Amino acid sequence: MVVFRQLQDLPSSTYSYLVADPLAREAVLIDPVFEQVRRDVALIEELGLKLRYTIDTHVHADHVTGAWLLRRRLGSRIAISRQSGADGADLYLRDHDTVVFGRRSLAAHATPGHTSGCLTLVLDDQTMAFTGDALLIRGCGRTDFQEGDPGRLYRSVREQIFSLPDDCLLYPGHDYKGNTVTTVAEERLYNPRLGADIGEQDFIGHMQNLALPHPMKLEIAVPANLLCGRPTDDTQLAAEPGWAPLTYTFAGIWEVQPQWLEEHLPEVQVVDVRDVGEFDGVLGHIATARLFPLGELQAHLGDLAADRPIVTVCRSGSRSARAAVVLEQNGFPQVANLSGGMLRWRSLRLPVAGAVDGAA
Repeated sequence: MVVFRQLQDLPSSTYSYLVADPLAREAVLIDPVFEQVRRDVALIEELGLKLRYTIDTHVHADHVTGAWLLRRRLGSRIAISRQSGADGADLYLRDHDTVVFGRRSLAAHATPGHTSGCLTLVLDDQTMAFTGDALLIRGCGRTDFQEGDPGRLYRSVREQIFSLPDDCLLYPGHDYKGNTVTTVAEERLYNPRLGADIGEQDFIGHMQNLALPHPMKLEIAVPANLLCGRPTDDTQLAAEPGWAPLTYTFAGIWEVQPQWLEEHLPEVQVVDVRDVGEFDGVLGHIATARLFPLGELQAHLGDLAADRPIVTVCRSGSRSARAAVVLEQNGFPQVANLSGGMLRWRSLRLPVAGAVDGAA
């Protein structure tokens, strides 16, 4: 058994895959996307995992890898094919090299053809394989740039992927129709480009006549990925909020801890989005909080200063998370949710006002 998460970057239709040993709590992340690093870090931390490696299945042309940024933030090592031509990796993989995480491992099978440095990563028990762009669900990667070669791709898929067990689950690098997973048996039988009795020359003729437009990010992504995603300047890095020691949840919300808020109340605007009865109810409220129930928040935007940080609060942190999103969407740049809401605030015995039980 492994910890497994399939993650998607919608703009590029890219899948990233988190795979971890549940006992050792060590993980690898396959094909991370630069713009999704914050999301990925939040998930890894929430699951209590140590990221050992990021592995790119090839030098991508449609997005920039998050490998370098994840190494910078989490100390993970970067792995990529020795044939990729990329600089800056920690581990250059040859055919059938293994990447170990805890008691589990992935074997790197060379599957060139889409690019010269494509890898398919096969889990140690051969129940799962990650094909990058070599084999897609009922399709395959293009072969018209980056040293692509349709004959090599045909042989790669037939020899390295279709030779895996029939029930091995295949996870692609992309899907543009909402599909998530397939099997070796399915693709061997139903893939319209590579399956059944399709011959190599038929496949080559098909691929040479696709006439596809080049990926929109080709001129940006390939040079960046040849450096394992390292930016040429810091302006490419997403800005991190500096007004408080915030954490970023997998749900996409910045959160602040109650202890920090209690010490910095004069510096922030506290917006409580509960109903009136809750505000002065059992849990009470933070003394400096202003009550703007969630359903009325839009009407009170003009009552808030855009140049001062805002912390949103509710009973447990759910409604206030929504309030934080509303505020960000309306141009407030410094917004965070109170982690755990008033329930956690009270559990830490922090001061409140208005509680019906007289707590203070």
